[in-house]
Amino acid sequence: MNNPSLLRIAVQKSGRLYEDSVHLLKECGIDLRNVKDRLRTVSENFPIEVFFLRDDDIPEYVEDGVADIGIVGQNVLGEKDRKVNTIEQLGFGKCRLSIAIPKAMPYAGVASLQGMRIATSYPVLVGDFLKRNNITASIHEISGSVEIAPGIGLSDIVADLVSSGGTLFMNGLKEVETILDSQAVLIASNSLDVERKIILEKLLFRIRAVKKANKSKYILLNAPNDKLPQILALLPGMRSPTVLPLAESGWSSVHTVLNEQEFWEKIEKLKEVGAEGILVIPIEKLVL
Repeated sequence: MNNPSLLRIAVQKSGRLYEDSVHLLKECGIDLRNVKDRLRTVSENFPIEVFFLRDDDIPEYVEDGVADIGIVGQNVLGEKDRKVNTIEQLGFGKCRLSIAIPKAMPYAGVASLQGMRIATSYPVLVGDFLKRNNITASIHEISGSVEIAPGIGLSDIVADLVSSGGTLFMNGLKEVETILDSQAVLIASNSLDVERKIILEKLLFRIRAVKKANKSKYILLNAPNDKLPQILALLPGMRSPTVLPLAESGWSSVHTVLNEQEFWEKIEKLKEVGAEGILVIPIEKLVL
């Protein structure tokens, strides 16, 4: 019997999203012990039950209400086209579904795909892409090792997930079109009751704090007081930097948080205007 006081989450039991999904839950302070080779587990310190499922099955389980929420790739979500709510992009498992052709094959845009045989594990997404571009081509659905299909004569080209592109390169292929940019997302059932919605909001609060921390750095630096105006102008912080006097006269310690995207540019400018002893500390959680 379902326990109404538990939020049920489905995550991948193996594959590229498994480790990051479990790591995210643990970073949220959720105690998950002995998860290896298990199909389900209940946290001892947070009202959540975790199901470990095949990636392709997660959207269906969430739509049917067997699981309340799930972590799944946007590529799988788009392919399965289930009636669920996407409530948060999680920032890991980033990849893209791309069309790739043999390196020696000429390519002059999407029209070059006309009449091609395309091997893919994502026939729905590929079919939608072809339809949007008014292309007629045959789709050969296969699972696994899609990149070898042209080499063995099964297809002319492929549509497959790409991260670094190394696997395509090793099989003599090159990317020519991106069908979908994908990452892991948190999805939810349309039929969550009030009690489970409250637990979900608590979980989202923790997830967002972890995501914010991963994108931020805590900065401490020493600054000559006569250079403080220039240094503070470079450090907006969340409200404003913290400035504390040092034991040595004429110097202050400045504390703030920087977004990772602007980190290196800011550090270089800080040194240029006189900042010294710059200390960079990773942030475990960031609650705003």
